Amino acid sequence: MAHVDISAVKNYLLGLQTTICNQLESLDGKTFLEESWERPAGGGGRTRVLEEGQLIEKGGVNFSHVFGDQLPPSATAARPELAGRSFQAMGVSLVIHPRNPYVPTSHANVRFFVAEKPGEDPVWWFGGGYDLTPCYPFLEDVVHWHQVAKKACEPFGPQVYPQYKKWCDEYFHLKHRDEPRGVGGLFFDDLNEPDFDQCFAFMQAVGDSYLEAYQPLIEKRRDLPYGEREREFQAFRRGRYVEFNLVWDRGTLFGLQSGGRTESILMSLPPQVRWGYDWKPEPGSKEEKLYTDFLKPRDWLAEANN
Repeated sequence: MAHVDISAVKNYLLGLQTTICNQLESLDGKTFLEESWERPAGGGGRTRVLEEGQLIEKGGVNFSHVFGDQLPPSATAARPELAGRSFQAMGVSLVIHPRNPYVPTSHANVRFFVAEKPGEDPVWWFGGGYDLTPCYPFLEDVVHWHQVAKKACEPFGPQVYPQYKKWCDEYFHLKHRDEPRGVGGLFFDDLNEPDFDQCFAFMQAVGDSYLEAYQPLIEKRRDLPYGEREREFQAFRRGRYVEFNLVWDRGTLFGLQSGGRTESILMSLPPQVRWGYDWKPEPGSKEEKLYTDFLKPRDWLAEANN
């Protein structure tokens, strides 16, 4: 039988949640509210939310581990090899919505799925990544974000970062608007080659590099002055975030369809948001610069040499 260490993955994810929360608390000065919950159909999780902090207007760092005797039809229709198998899905998912519009929103997720059937090898895979959604981006910040992502990928082959960077650009895209959600990062899914240990090591490399990528951006931008104009644009851009999560995000849809805990799934939504009919940025404004210079797939690492 194939080697799959489910308990090692779970222990890592629980430790990652604690490490990230502890560091964010030290930056904000406020403590995450923790709530443990159980899923009636099997499993549960540990939700941690921080609201109305000095740095973080709303942030959540969730651990979940759900399991059951069978997957919903929506899952087995796409993956017929999973039919008739019990399943376990676990992961850490986080979204940080900073108060200051100059500090970018960030999202990260690392997860593991396994489906088992007596007498047969388990079907398993890893997934995850992280991406950055600035309102008022700085080129050096975006370059740093991608430099850390590339460094995390390098031990696993030169093709890994370009492949998962491209996948991130394609995945975090609002198809109904033909508009990127942000400036990308990494995205991978269905990772089950060459072996369990290698794939698990890659997931850990991604999870462990998130704070290295994000914390310097917080520290550089958190004290920049802002006013009502910047807050209004932040609320408008958060509307795009909501649209993506509710319409396109696979994790959100899987959680809701599989009977996950709604409060934990939707903790990723921002605290304040607005929409404006056919809104367009003022020509030549710093808001327009987001659209003209940053909301497009680019080789950000090449920018470091310019």
